[in-house]
Amino acid sequence: MNPIFLSWGIALAATAGVILRPFRWPEAVWAVIGALMLVALGLLPVRLAWQAVGKGTDVYLFLIGMMLLSELGRREGLFDWVAVHAVNLAKGAPRKLFFLVYLVGIVVTTFLSNDAAAVVLTPAVFAAARKAQMKPLPLLYVCAFIANAASFVLPISNPANLVLYANHTPELGLWVARFTLPSVLSIVVTFVMLRWMQRANLRGVCARDLPVELLSANGKLTLASIGVTATALLVVSAFDLQLGLPTAILGILTALVVLIKERQSPLGLINQISWSVLPLVAGLFVLVEVLNRTGVIHELAALLEQATRQNASIAAALSGLVIAFGSNAINNLPAGLIASATVLQSHVPERVIDALLIGVDLGPNLSITGSLATILWLSAIRREGEEVSFGQFFRIGVVVMVPALVLALASRLIVGR
Repeated sequence: MNPIFLSWGIALAATAGVILRPFRWPEAVWAVIGALMLVALGLLPVRLAWQAVGKGTDVYLFLIGMMLLSELGRREGLFDWVAVHAVNLAKGAPRKLFFLVYLVGIVVTTFLSNDAAAVVLTPAVFAAARKAQMKPLPLLYVCAFIANAASFVLPISNPANLVLYANHTPELGLWVARFTLPSVLSIVVTFVMLRWMQRANLRGVCARDLPVELLSANGKLTLASIGVTATALLVVSAFDLQLGLPTAILGILTALVVLIKERQSPLGLINQISWSVLPLVAGLFVLVEVLNRTGVIHELAALLEQATRQNASIAAALSGLVIAFGSNAINNLPAGLIASATVLQSHVPERVIDALLIGVDLGPNLSITGSLATILWLSAIRREGEEVSFGQFFRIGVVVMVPALVLALASRLIVGR
């Protein structure tokens, strides 16, 4: 068999495994199996495979820091404390609690990234649903959808933004000018459609006037660390530096301080974290490297450049739509890497890159495996005993994502004229 076709077949099969989870094996298993097969069959040299794994270092560090802060928040009662305040502000109205959670999701995604919305916000929202004596899924869906809908408000709102723009991320003022209107439309339309889809589950009343317990000293420390992390990410982003190392350092330092104060072994904390997401990301980086090695990205770059020369606006619109839906087939992390490599090999105007970014960020709201943030969200809710199937998520996603994507893309292309 032709080595190129065999490489593509293995990559596609591994991606299908991540999406469909045969035998209910974790997503990471299928990504790693695919990567190992490519190396074992000699289709990808070990050296290039390790280089591909190394490209994800910043993502690994970022996730480590966020997962540590999330687990500390859960252990130290921070999420329960936040949940009680949210439930009391809702005053017994599920619809108001839904709205409050959505607002918090916007803030968390904007200043801490969409992955943080999945990792940090989801446990707090589950606690809020439990305190409010509500079905948790209507509120949990907020965490998943806002994580992608608000992920291009700022460059740091999604690590994929910095990947796609490589070394030429627009200055903050220029970014805001280009993405404010698309972001607002994405956030508002997503809220309206998701709220409408969940209308039957938000009727009636929920618990109210819950007693508020004092937040522990370590809970306050964790809350402060999350705030410091948000500030650090803004500062680091302003200097166009990578986000992973400062996030990991702050997460590790916070964990060390808490563990030393409590005189506890770190093993308990470490064992509670879903580390499988790291090999999942590594496997996806390897699968993308195969596409680059077999010439797929070169062909995509030539095709994009030709389409742009014929009509830049149509090329931008089609590129945004294709990568938005394609992200759900291969996950937006490899889709973003492919788009970044394609853009680097072609000469296209910024509005084409902007359209690609909107597609990579917002498109994954269609399916449960469309983005790394949604996979993290899925892992978080499974830990709490909840499960959402591909079909369940898709029925909501197709109604929520499509109008938000169309309006966000249209507004960016009109403003970009």
